[in-house]
Amino acid sequence: MITTHPTAQDTATRPRRPVDYVWAIARISLGWIFLWAFLDKTFGLGFATPAERAWVAGGSPTTGFLKGTGENALGGFFAALAGQAWVDWLFMAGLLGVGAALILGVGLRIAAAAGTVMLVLMWAAALPLTTNPFMDDHLIYSIVLIGLALAGAGTTLGLGNLPIVRRTPWLQ
Repeated sequence: MITTHPTAQDTATRPRRPVDYVWAIARISLGWIFLWAFLDKTFGLGFATPAERAWVAGGSPTTGFLKGTGENALGGFFAALAGQAWVDWLFMAGLLGVGAALILGVGLRIAAAAGTVMLVLMWAAALPLTTNPFMDDHLIYSIVLIGLALAGAGTTLGLGNLPIVRRTPWLQ
């Protein structure tokens, strides 16, 4: 059988190459971006979220960004979602889940799908872009997420080599 991308089994049994470490560092770095956003929005650590607007202090992690989209192409739709509890919970669960999966190196397929959906929605909320006709960091991160999953990047510097992960496709 011909495969178009390495499986966790393939990457677990072959010697590590320099590119494997590059993908692993990219995976961990992107995971930290998601996890940090979760932590800062939850506890108001003062970087993007001041303490008084923290989720634990009753703030809404989606209101600031989504309310600011009102005049954008899809702004009416996204602004209507701002501050709704179910949107806040989905967003925060996504940040935590994608961040943890990337840092640990497990569930990369699910993390790539969920992270890409989140990022493309944020990209759509920002349309039209002010610095480029269509491309921005949200789309670049989405491409990298998909590449991480296809490259089996969880097996280097991650838990992707665990037998249970190698045997269970949704954990890869």
